[in-house]
Amino acid sequence: MPAPAHPLPPATRLENYWIQRLLATGGFSRVYLAHDENDVPVAIKEYRIAEDDRGKFLHGMRCFFEEGRALTRFSHPNVVRVLNFFRANDTVYLVMRYERGRTLHEHLAQHRGALDESWIRQTFAQLLNGLREVHTNKLLHLDIKPANIYLRNDGSPLLLDFGAARYALSGEEGAKLPPTYTPGYASPEQHLWRDLLGPWSDIYSVGATMYAALSGGEPPIPANVRVDRDDYVPARKTWGAKYSAELLDIVDWCLRLDHLERPQSVLALQKTLRGEREPERRAEEPVLDQLRGAMMRLKGSFF
Repeated sequence: MPAPAHPLPPATRLENYWIQRLLATGGFSRVYLAHDENDVPVAIKEYRIAEDDRGKFLHGMRCFFEEGRALTRFSHPNVVRVLNFFRANDTVYLVMRYERGRTLHEHLAQHRGALDESWIRQTFAQLLNGLREVHTNKLLHLDIKPANIYLRNDGSPLLLDFGAARYALSGEEGAKLPPTYTPGYASPEQHLWRDLLGPWSDIYSVGATMYAALSGGEPPIPANVRVDRDDYVPARKTWGAKYSAELLDIVDWCLRLDHLERPQSVLALQKTLRGEREPERRAEEPVLDQLRGAMMRLKGSFF
């Protein structure tokens, strides 16, 4: 039986769950609202991609299953909670705790005016608690963006969708699958130098997401474009009249192209966001910047 070509209709039974309605559709999955046997609401994520290459589909399905296995280890208030995962309909389903709220992407689209700095600091500080837990478990997210950050009704953030992470951990076979990064939020190494991936890659995406929070939803220039010609205008210059220099320097620090110049761990970033240390500012050295960009392009030619 092939994986479902169309969304499952309401009242469909999956294991001990009953589908209520379709919540969202993405490039690699669908998400349904369902109820369990105790009538408790859950969200169920269904793996799906076009089966133009059966080998890619099967490998992707195995990785999706491994995503479920990895996420069941987490029980953190700022990381999506996976309750169960199983095979059915020739595909894989992840059962997650259903949360009420909206994504940061939706929040930015509906919010009018500049976000309060204290709100930004508090929200991202909590989100980093979850990301730190992810990194402690030797996993990278690799698709942090406003659409993958969920704001519960009480305002607390939740890190969603570890779809890109399963490809990063799936070895050489993962290279055969479609890329899952999001331009503007993805680090340079996700575009060009995947063997340099590390915690600093997620930190770049955190910086890009903070940038979007400042801009009202617009991400910075995509990293691969910046590597060829870096026209990025520092956050400190763009929003210096609205936010503290410290916060803006943190954003610029996270968005440096050279992965060694960013915060090397979530803890280092957290300490700076809490004001326990100063963000590392880069002196204005145009010639050195040009040399650094040339070196990064040279490195890229070897991959």
